[in-house]
Amino acid sequence: MSRIGKKPVPLPQGVTATVNGQTVTAKGPKGELKFVVNDEVLVKMDEGQIAVQPRDQSKVARSKWGMARTMIVNIFDGVNKGFEKKLEIQGVGYRAAMQGKNLQLSLGFSHEVVYQTPDDITITVPKPTEVVVNGIDKQKVGQVAAEIREYRGPEPYKGKGVRYAGEKIVRKEGKKK
Repeated sequence: MSRIGKKPVPLPQGVTATVNGQTVTAKGPKGELKFVVNDEVLVKMDEGQIAVQPRDQSKVARSKWGMARTMIVNIFDGVNKGFEKKLEIQGVGYRAAMQGKNLQLSLGFSHEVVYQTPDDITITVPKPTEVVVNGIDKQKVGQVAAEIREYRGPEPYKGKGVRYAGEKIVRKEGKKK
């Protein structure tokens, strides 16, 4: 049994939610998000809380139960507070800058890498070696951060490249004479 799925999801202050069939819609100060719950899971709203439970006791229904509740919590957090991912850039000459709405990265290639920012995501560069990705959709924020990191992931010998803030890189020992 899912221990996460058993807990009802309370509605945060300042967020309104509606359940229409399998669609959960949340509106808050940051915007509006929708999530369509899988057909194997029942969603009910009562007394300012959303309860999630499996339709039957099949393995498929029980496996999607906890994830459905977590996704509902994520849309509530997104429209209320939003999500943020920080990236660090390490390496000599490696830096980032905003060029209009696009992110321009110098990562040791013969050319500049230009990343076009999606519409509902904001990217800021407080320092040339730091990139902050903000948005209301947790999955999209993580995807954008992963795509930026993918241009030049951290390498294991010197640790150069783009990494998540606080990410530990397992370093390898270089050649010995």
